[in-house]
Amino acid sequence: MNLLRDIWERFLLYLPLAVMGVLALGTYWLVQSTPGLASATVPSAPRHEPDYFMRGFSLRTFDAAGRMRTEVLGDEARHYPDTRWLEIDGIKLRSFDEQGHLTTASALRGLTNENTSEVQLLGNAVIVREAFTDSMSTPKPRMEYRGEFLHAFSKTEKIRSHLPVELVRGNDRLSADTLEFDNVEQVLQMNGRVRGTLIPAPK
Repeated sequence: MNLLRDIWERFLLYLPLAVMGVLALGTYWLVQSTPGLASATVPSAPRHEPDYFMRGFSLRTFDAAGRMRTEVLGDEARHYPDTRWLEIDGIKLRSFDEQGHLTTASALRGLTNENTSEVQLLGNAVIVREAFTDSMSTPKPRMEYRGEFLHAFSKTEKIRSHLPVELVRGNDRLSADTLEFDNVEQVLQMNGRVRGTLIPAPK
């Protein structure tokens, strides 16, 4: 009985040490099998560098009915993932509104967002809205905008510029330091040195 009691007492004496040893081995195994914090990769912020190029390309967008809304062509394009914009050399653009009226644009360089709803034209920029007849059978004259910078919004049908612009509307010719035109509301704002030549319509 004394022998069994000694063995039992020794077992109780060394049990905490054995448990601590098992825990230590388990902790060591977890540390070895779990990737350390130092090895975790932290995603870096995207830099303003192109992630792909296109040359001699054409991009088109379509509405829900399958009608082409915009077409963008260019000599070379660079896509920037941080802004999700395309920078295009030798840009040419065609855009159709809900009624199918055509507007064209061109410039030495352009910036456009992913759905081409916003386009910035830089250097020898030209935007032309061709003449058409509206739903009330009223003829709308051809309109042409020229400048070193033009900012066009196809969805809201607006054109803006903070630089000098020349506007040709039918036979009329206007120029100003800045311009904002809302085609939906038919509101034209020209500021700064505004000059114009207006030709009366024939009676």
